[in-house]
Amino acid sequence: MADIAWIPLIFVTLLVIATVGLGIWVQRSVRSTADMYVASRAVSVPMNSAAISGEYLSAASLMGIAGMVMKFGYDVLWYPVLYAAGYLFLLLFIASPLRRFGAYTIPDFAEGRYSSAAFRKIAVVFVLTIGLFYTMPQMKGAGVALVNILHTPYWVGVVLVGSVITFNVALGGMKGITFVQAFHYWIKMFAVSVPMFVLFAFVGGYPGQMAQFGNEGEAGKSLPRFHDDHQITYRPVAPANEVVFPDAISGRFAGGAEVIVTTSAALPPGSDPITPADLVASGLPAQTVAREIAGQERTLYVFPAGAEFTTTRPVTVTRNGEPVIVTDPSTRKKKELVVAAKLQLFPVPGEERVVVQYARGEVVPNAPADKTWLEPFGPLTNKYGYPVLYTYSLILAIICGTAGLPHILVRFYTNPDGRTAKRTAFWVLILLGCFYLFPPIFGVMGRNAVPQLYAITGGAYSTDSVILVLPKILNQNMVYLGDILSGITSAGAFAGFMTTFSGLLVSITGALAHDIYGNMLNKKATPRQRIKAFRTAAVLAGCGAMILGTFVENFDINMMVGWAFAIAAASYFPMLIMSVWWRRASAAGAAIGMLVGGISALMAIVSTMLADKQVLPWLAVWYADNPIYRTLAEQPAIWAVPLALFLIFTVSMLTPRGVPHDVHHKMLVLHAPEELGLKDEYIKEETAPKPAR
Repeated sequence: MADIAWIPLIFVTLLVIATVGLGIWVQRSVRSTADMYVASRAVSVPMNSAAISGEYLSAASLMGIAGMVMKFGYDVLWYPVLYAAGYLFLLLFIASPLRRFGAYTIPDFAEGRYSSAAFRKIAVVFVLTIGLFYTMPQMKGAGVALVNILHTPYWVGVVLVGSVITFNVALGGMKGITFVQAFHYWIKMFAVSVPMFVLFAFVGGYPGQMAQFGNEGEAGKSLPRFHDDHQITYRPVAPANEVVFPDAISGRFAGGAEVIVTTSAALPPGSDPITPADLVASGLPAQTVAREIAGQERTLYVFPAGAEFTTTRPVTVTRNGEPVIVTDPSTRKKKELVVAAKLQLFPVPGEERVVVQYARGEVVPNAPADKTWLEPFGPLTNKYGYPVLYTYSLILAIICGTAGLPHILVRFYTNPDGRTAKRTAFWVLILLGCFYLFPPIFGVMGRNAVPQLYAITGGAYSTDSVILVLPKILNQNMVYLGDILSGITSAGAFAGFMTTFSGLLVSITGALAHDIYGNMLNKKATPRQRIKAFRTAAVLAGCGAMILGTFVENFDINMMVGWAFAIAAASYFPMLIMSVWWRRASAAGAAIGMLVGGISALMAIVSTMLADKQVLPWLAVWYADNPIYRTLAEQPAIWAVPLALFLIFTVSMLTPRGVPHDVHHKMLVLHAPEELGLKDEYIKEETAPKPAR
């Protein structure tokens, strides 16, 4: 009990109580299916702007961006910039036409635009795929937050937050979460800004923080060092148990460990061998053991309890005794190829984890040097040697993906008309821009103040927790001040993943209850049956999301969100943009383009996840030998989006009979001003009868 962070726990508890209370209060006014799906299309611009911003600012926006900026440096600034810029694209090309069509869900739009019931079924698949993929980083955020507050197992946070939000969505649907999401936006804005200004007052502003980094000569090679003695616990799960030592670093295995010693990158063919003795300067034991790791027979060095070790500085790779010269992919300059020591840690029999003790002043493992951290094409985009390709694909994924996220698009159906939908998108852009000023600064300050978070590459105590850990440094300046600020950021983090998860859950639930149950399984369902189906589907979808969330502890939050954007960019975006702006698009063309683009992107991303988790070790080896394919698989938008657009165009030209006969009227509905009176809601409101008294 002494380890529980009581003050952050109080803040989070108050937020949860307020969220549940608001949901119960709003539930009393829910009377119709329109309330559940589109909040009766009566949400005002200020309320909807705050609600959409609250829904969009997920765990990735708060915890993920701060964590990735700390981990990878300014290379990651693409994420906050593009998260906001993607909305500009949505504002200009999608928001108003989509609202004028008057559907409840994206599958509604797909069916109505092409007069094809089959198209609805295909669209439903991607609502579920994108929605469930996007729930995983929200669940990761919940698990990380609760681990840092209560020191509970990771899964407890996943189940707790998932249960609260599922309860709220099942009660109030879209109408219920609109109020909650608007409330949570302002909670997050307060949580990300106020602690930052207090930190500025005590430890210096942003210019002072940046001045501590070197960018030229030897200063650019500086690495973060531990400010105090630290004991780091590693779980034997890839990739969290892989530790790269960028300098000569000493440590001590408290309880012993079995260790694979290798290089940080694969050696080119024909290189002179680099042995474990070349990578560990002292402490390498004579005792070894052979074990099968990820399907391969590996030799592990057995370090007894209390054994000390020191790694070497990075080693120059040679061929026939001469340095191997490579071209830097970002600067195009020639340089010698160097590799660092990488230790893969496993507990000795009888232990569950590996504990390594580092002394104050030692360089922190896994941390990039200042110059690499500061400059473009850094550790994120350059990790496979194709930084330009990686960057352009990331840009395409986020810009197009924002216009293809079903839980964001469905919110524009809650506006009264197309004009208010466009005004809402404009104000969302302003609100998002204000928010995204702050998370990157947390990452900068984290590199200076809490560098120990670099020591683990994944899991609950990694850089993803920087906004929770950083404020606590102020406890040394004023008693409880750090805990109070940490409580505020913890409440903001909770608001982040609770709000986005609620929007995702409504989107998934709408697909299950409205598209599958109401339009496929039971078309004659009464309004009361539809509301009951909505609540049942919410519980099922919530349980599914919680189960998936328990499997992603070791993946970066922001990376998973980027993957969801890539799938949305390759599936919904091509279908929507062509359907809204090209009258000759046919049902077959739009369906095939969406299906092939989306599935291709999904398979590519899942393959990288299976390789990283060592589920398919042969694939990990193949990707290591073919880094360009690894880059294209991890960031598939650059080929999947053009592929989907090309298929829509080609197949539509080959199937002109698939163009609806009333396409001219539908294009007028999508684009003509409301004053012309062409607006006709595709889905008519159905009201459930009031219960008998």
